[in-house]
Amino acid sequence: MAGADGRDWPRYWDAERETRDPAERDGLILERVQAQLGYVYHCLPFYRRHYDAHGFHPDQIRSLADFTAKVPVITKAMLVADQAEHPPFGSYTPERPTGGIARIHGSSGTSGTPTMYAVSRGDWERAGEVHAMAQWCAGVRPDDIVQVGFPFGLFFGGWGVVQGAERIGATLFPIGITDSVRHLELIERLGSTVFSATPSYAVHLLSVAERHGVDLRATTVRHLLVGGEPGGSLPGIRKVIEDGWGAVVADAGSTSEMYPFQTNVGCEAGTGTHLFTDEVFTEIVDTHDTNTAVPAGTRGAVVYTHLWRDSQPMIRFAPGDESYLADDPCPCGRTYPRLPEGVLGRLDDMLVIRGANIYPSAVDTAVRSVPGLGPEFRIRVTRPGALDEMTVEAEGDPAAQPELEAALARVLGIRVPAVLLAPGTLPETTFKARRVVDER
Repeated sequence: MAGADGRDWPRYWDAERETRDPAERDGLILERVQAQLGYVYHCLPFYRRHYDAHGFHPDQIRSLADFTAKVPVITKAMLVADQAEHPPFGSYTPERPTGGIARIHGSSGTSGTPTMYAVSRGDWERAGEVHAMAQWCAGVRPDDIVQVGFPFGLFFGGWGVVQGAERIGATLFPIGITDSVRHLELIERLGSTVFSATPSYAVHLLSVAERHGVDLRATTVRHLLVGGEPGGSLPGIRKVIEDGWGAVVADAGSTSEMYPFQTNVGCEAGTGTHLFTDEVFTEIVDTHDTNTAVPAGTRGAVVYTHLWRDSQPMIRFAPGDESYLADDPCPCGRTYPRLPEGVLGRLDDMLVIRGANIYPSAVDTAVRSVPGLGPEFRIRVTRPGALDEMTVEAEGDPAAQPELEAALARVLGIRVPAVLLAPGTLPETTFKARRVVDER
C-alpha cells in the first residue's frame, strides 16, 4: 500500500493498535492502570508512602474516571527530593529492574545536580518499538536518511530518534549538535531526507541557509521531526518551518521523566500530535485541581502515566505543561486522541501581563507571522510600577515595527511594544531557545 508520499509502504506501523476502537482501547488502558498501581504500591516505597499519606489504595480504582479523581499526582520536585534521599535513582526505582539497567541518562536541575534516569533492558527495547511507531506515523520509512540535530549525552535528547530510525531500518546519521553551516553542507552532501531538531533550531537554520545562499526547499529533506520545546504544532510556527524547508513537520516529545517520550507525535495530516494513550496514558485536568478532568477542547494541565514501564514508572506525573485535547476522527485513520497544538507551554513559563496569560510560544507565533524578521527574538519583562510590562525585541527593518506590534496585539489580545534590532544582535539558537529576560 502506497503511503501519503507515494512510496510503497504500509500506512501504519501497527494497524491493529493504531486503529483500535477507542472504547476497547480504554478497557485495555484500565487494565494496565490497575496493574501498574498494584505494582508501584507493593514494590516501590516512594509510591506506598505517597498513597498512604493521601489515604489512597489501588483497590479503589474501578474506572478511568476513578483514576483521575482519586490518584494523587507526583511532580518533578518530589522526584528530585526522593532521589536525594535515596540515591542514585530514588525509591521509585526497583532494586532489580527486569533484565537489569540498560541505560542511564539524566537532566540538570536548577541546583546543577543531575536527576538520574534508569531504564531497564526490557523498557529500552519496548521504547524502541514505540519510537518506531511514532516516527512511522510522522512519515519516516526504511529508505530515509535521518540526520539528527539533537545532542547526545546525559540528556535523553536524540536517543529516541536513534531508536526509532534504527527499528524502522532507516539510514541513521546521528551527528548531534554541530556548526549550523556544517549541518546544511551535510544535508546536501548525503541527501538526508529527514532532519530532527528543536523547532527553534529548524527556524534558525532557515536564516543560516538564506545567508549562505542555500534554498532548503530544493534539498532532499521531506520530513522534519521537531520536539524538545513547544512550537512544532502551533500553526504559525509550523507554517514558517514547512514553507521554508518545503517539508512536512511532525511535532513529538514529552519530558525526560516520561521516556519513551515520543508517545505523542504528529501525523502527515497535520491535525496535531497523536497521543499513544495505550503506552503513556495522558489526561488534561484542571490547572488548580489535578483530580478534576476537563472536557475535550478545554485548556488544562497535562498529566502522564506510564502503562508498561517498570523502571522508574511515572504514575500521574504532572510536569507543569498546559494543552487541550481533541478526540474527533483524524484523516490519517488513527483513533488515538490528539493535542491539536501540541504542548502550549509550561505553566511556570506563563507570563501574566496586565491580566492576560501569555506564553513565549504565542509571542513566537506572532513574530513568525511578520515577513522579513530574523529567526531570533527576546521578551523583556519589567515591573516599572504595580503591574508587569513586557517588550518584544526582534531583528529586522525598523519599518516593520508597526506590523509586529499589530501582530502581537492580534495574537496576545493586548498591546505590546516592539523594538527592532540589527540582524545578528541577539544570540543564535543552537538547541532550545531562551526567550525571556526577566528584569523584575
